[in-house]
Amino acid sequence: MEREGLPNGGQNKSAGFLLAAPQSGSGKTLATLALLRHLTREGVALRSAKAGPDYIDPAFHAAATGQPSVNLDPFAMRLGLLHALAFADTRPLVVEAMMGLYDGAADGSGSAADLAEMLGLPVVLLVDCAKQSHSVAALVRGFRDHRPTLRFAGLMLNRVGSSRHETLLRDALEPLGLPILAVLLADPALTLPERHLGLVQAGERADLAGFLDRAADWMASGLRPGALEGLLGKASPDRTPAKPLAPLGAHIAVARDTAFAFSYPHLLDGWRRAGAALSFFSPLADEGPADEADAVFLPGGYPELHAGRLAAASRFHEGMQAAAMRGALIYGECGGFMALGEGLVDADGIRHAMLGLLPVETSFAQRKRHLGYRRLRPLPGAPWAHALTGHEFHYATIVSEGAADRLFEARDAVGTDLGAMGLRRGRVMGSFAHVIDGIVP
Repeated sequence: MEREGLPNGGQNKSAGFLLAAPQSGSGKTLATLALLRHLTREGVALRSAKAGPDYIDPAFHAAATGQPSVNLDPFAMRLGLLHALAFADTRPLVVEAMMGLYDGAADGSGSAADLAEMLGLPVVLLVDCAKQSHSVAALVRGFRDHRPTLRFAGLMLNRVGSSRHETLLRDALEPLGLPILAVLLADPALTLPERHLGLVQAGERADLAGFLDRAADWMASGLRPGALEGLLGKASPDRTPAKPLAPLGAHIAVARDTAFAFSYPHLLDGWRRAGAALSFFSPLADEGPADEADAVFLPGGYPELHAGRLAAASRFHEGMQAAAMRGALIYGECGGFMALGEGLVDADGIRHAMLGLLPVETSFAQRKRHLGYRRLRPLPGAPWAHALTGHEFHYATIVSEGAADRLFEARDAVGTDLGAMGLRRGRVMGSFAHVIDGIVP
């Protein structure tokens, strides 16, 4: 018997769903990409999103659907911004969760389960069945019953080894009454290579289109016919978008390539809505910012993997020096902060000269993981005057710092004082924090 309130048979139609798993490594991203590509090939108009502060997965979503994907961060974003991003039009929304369903920030808030409830979306639970059979029932029952207010639309069983394995799983799960929407056989050929900050970026995979089509075929072969019928109804658009963060300038030149790929679409779109013009340039292609730009944004990314090319990019260096000389506001986040420094030591211990606009030396040879949400109080001279939320995730360390003003005072998700972070020298500034949202006056 199916639980009351679950969408089935076309009843209780939902405007989308959140695809989650009990833990990281269960195959969420592959299943999400496979499903998005399959539905797109079937002519289903939909929108996609990634829960949490992830820059890499949304680019894969966009490649799978041909449409932009957004981040939805239940810890760091205002509720109004979440709704504006999630329900921008009537298309149903497919959200890929982060980590395990109930995992959130260090204080326990901001989980994918929280996001599902904030948006009124049911959960499709993807379970990695590779090393279990009847025990799957205890796992699923625990996740289903842990939060009675959370709606579950059904299950996807991943990495199923054989028809006999499938039978054992079905027998164990039958008493729970949750629909099995898909049975996905283990396929070692469908892999997503990783590196230190997550997946190898979508733009770096020459075989991506073919890979997505193979993944879609895999999903189509395991998806029960009509399984998603009640989950892809029309959404009610939110016509009151949240006020964006103030733009850095009237014309913002944004670095964009595989070394500087980590910029949030909602942040850039918000600047556009606030009236700013945006242009883009590639430091790896030895391009500098537009001469008419009164602000330059160097997002995060992987400068540590391209330090030699960045050091040799003379036009990039000259263009950034010229922007600083004319008084443009220059702001760098994480990898962009590293590039603004005097030098970067790569994984082999080789130092590469960076832009020299901030008195900081960083090293990727001396690795230490820094990970977590940040609550930021801007100090005088920062681009914003109000409280901000952000996230930090990197392995680089600061080797030395010279005299400069600090940019933020920071606390982590549980309120621990992390002290001052970031540097500012005049109108050049940056830190390891990625700004996500803020209390916008």
